[in-house]
Amino acid sequence: MNLSDHIIRESTTLLDALKRINDHPSNILLLFVINDNNKLVGSITDGDIRRGLINGIALDNEISSIMFENFLFAEQSNIDEKINSIDNHQIKILPIVDSEGKLIEIINLLKYKQTLPIEAFIMSGGKGTRLLPLTENIPKPMLYVGDKPIIEHNIDRLKDVGVEKVHISINYLGDQIKDYFGVGESKNLTISYIEETEALGTIGSVSLVNDFEKNTILLMNSDLLTNIDLCEMYNEFSKQNADLLVATMPYKVNVPYAVMEIEKDTVDSFKEKPTYTYQCNAGIYLFKKEILKLIPNNQFYNATDLMGKMIDLGMKVSYYPILGYWLDIGKHEDYKKANEDIKHLKL
Repeated sequence: MNLSDHIIRESTTLLDALKRINDHPSNILLLFVINDNNKLVGSITDGDIRRGLINGIALDNEISSIMFENFLFAEQSNIDEKINSIDNHQIKILPIVDSEGKLIEIINLLKYKQTLPIEAFIMSGGKGTRLLPLTENIPKPMLYVGDKPIIEHNIDRLKDVGVEKVHISINYLGDQIKDYFGVGESKNLTISYIEETEALGTIGSVSLVNDFEKNTILLMNSDLLTNIDLCEMYNEFSKQNADLLVATMPYKVNVPYAVMEIEKDTVDSFKEKPTYTYQCNAGIYLFKKEILKLIPNNQFYNATDLMGKMIDLGMKVSYYPILGYWLDIGKHEDYKKANEDIKHLKL
């Protein structure tokens, strides 16, 4: 983004500022105000000028008299952290300053691809017995959905949000996964492999990683086809300050009868053919690195065991409902559906 198109001196008059905004090359009607030392000191919009005029400010006054000084900005050292904390639907552009407060960059948040400060772990060690004979000689994560394997859809989604390091647990026919992805060079990220000698449940193999670098870890199953918004999920994780956030899918249960609400031996009320909605585990988790100490080393352990233990300890376990597409590819009908859906699905 061209800096000169978006900056204006604080000594500029309201009239000249209004002309600048009116002739602006983009549809973002906002200018950032700098002082004589080129430090960022405020922002101004056409709305600020209108309000100034209504309040009796003359057109020949300097914009410093009406500029907005409590504006959002990010320092060069915390760009991603700041972007993660704001609502991109409300803030369109974000100024970036150096350590001296001088404007060095302006980011268009409508085009900015958020980079998440997370490390990923993909569970890929299962045998996929329910998909036999398809999985007789191919591990389930390597079955093609559309033009690439199931697991590659998930790795590409992680890459799209800036994940730089992915750990993959492997067991059954795991060498095929290693041969396909290598160390991640084709994806411009680093892939390491955790080789399970025996089944360790849905989270037990995470204990075998000794070098997590990030403070937040994303764990997911490899056999999911989903367009989950990982940026929104991470933002919710941060906003709630959760120790663990689990993605969920709504599951409706329709009861075909009237359900009685009973107190002792008396019917208090009843609901005619009610529908109940439950939030079910979608196999995607975000959790703080410190949670790793709760996972027993090299033992069979499920993610549900971890969540139960955290709840018992009074830790914050939250959920993130997936509003988009999600499919657990566990059976032949799921695999068939995935290959039909992928023709129309934007992942």
